[in-house]
Amino acid sequence: MDWTASLDEYQKLVIRMNTPRVVIDNAVCATATLVKVDSARKDGILLEAVQVLTDLDLSIKKAYISSDGRWFMDVFHVTDQYGEKLADERVISDIERSLGASDEAAVVSAGMDPITTLELTGGDRPGLLSEVFAVLSDLHCIVAEAKLWTHNGRIAALIFVKEEDSGLRIEDSEKIRRIEARLRNVVRGATTAVSSSSITASSGGTYVDRRLHQMMFADRDYERGNSGVSETSVSVQNWTERGYSIVNVQCRDRPKLLFDVICTLTDMEYVVFHGTIDTTGDRACQEFCIRHSDGSPISSEAERQRVIQCLQAAIDRRASEGLRLELCATNDRSGLLAEATRTFRENGLSVTRAEVSTKGDMALNMFYVTDAAGHPTDRKTIDAVIERVGAGRLKVYEDRSNHTKHIQPNSAQEESSIASAGLLYLGSLVRKNLYNLGLIRSCS
Repeated sequence: MDWTASLDEYQKLVIRMNTPRVVIDNAVCATATLVKVDSARKDGILLEAVQVLTDLDLSIKKAYISSDGRWFMDVFHVTDQYGEKLADERVISDIERSLGASDEAAVVSAGMDPITTLELTGGDRPGLLSEVFAVLSDLHCIVAEAKLWTHNGRIAALIFVKEEDSGLRIEDSEKIRRIEARLRNVVRGATTAVSSSSITASSGGTYVDRRLHQMMFADRDYERGNSGVSETSVSVQNWTERGYSIVNVQCRDRPKLLFDVICTLTDMEYVVFHGTIDTTGDRACQEFCIRHSDGSPISSEAERQRVIQCLQAAIDRRASEGLRLELCATNDRSGLLAEATRTFRENGLSVTRAEVSTKGDMALNMFYVTDAAGHPTDRKTIDAVIERVGAGRLKVYEDRSNHTKHIQPNSAQEESSIASAGLLYLGSLVRKNLYNLGLIRSCS
């Protein structure tokens, strides 16, 4: 027998076993596309799968997760951003290619020119973002992209900047030190870091979101108490007979919800062995069997409370508090962001979340704003801001139960309502997972 040929066949078998098998089924369910993934189990594979689907702007309406032993099997019920089954062959091809890749690098875009990345965490206050952008404008930095979250009085921001004159990353070490020093003066108790990266908010997708979660986790925002009324309910119980801890999450459904939960559990070094995800109306119910990476369940009340606090914080960080303002300009001129956010500050608006991007010569910026006390803004204030910034550049949107409504100046406000929560009972995941995974014949 040819030993070399046998070795080649063995290597092919190993590759085949470790490369995920992806099946996309549009026939089984009338309301969603089924994405089935199975492969040899490895660390972080569930997060990778959820990350791929999230980066493609897909909503995960149901899911069944099982990764006991050495094998990983998942079924995701997904829809596009309009709530429809997947019909775009390019999206289906992207799912097959990305989930079927054996390397996580396939998920993150590469090949871009390096850019200077600023990481900023610290205490939040009204007008802070305006001052940050003013510092960068004064130091002749162009903000190419940025993402900012606020939660429990803390702020975390990833800001991608370039030299104003050259459009390239910042190489001058003295200038980098000046940026860090001035930002620390602006943000109370700030932690800043400057690095060079080829990943930006748009190219890296959930990579950037995961980094923001990690930054706020390191800043221990979850310990500071909730700054408002949360709709999120998290419970943790031990299933002693099976050696699992059962995590149950019930909250309002929204995009990227499953990613936020799985990302947090993964970064806290917990492994999900089984799980079920279900949505009813605008409510989401998620239940997971987890163990610590060393194989043990949650072993103390302090650890249980920490998991609950961290999951609640991870879900609430991305909550869309406030009115959404979109600033678009055909010319991404220097100082545009500083000028716009200064107008917000002068009119008593506080930014709770922001996403900044540029595409060619177009600036696309999104801000969620409240008044300085965290309450909804009044119509008169918004009209004043629109008049100052320009109605052609600043649009106002209102999120209503996962739908977005464009508000014209002086239009009447509508009142929203929230559906009551459903229940997902303890132990339902095992009955649904262990025997039916991959053999599901209906959407129920």
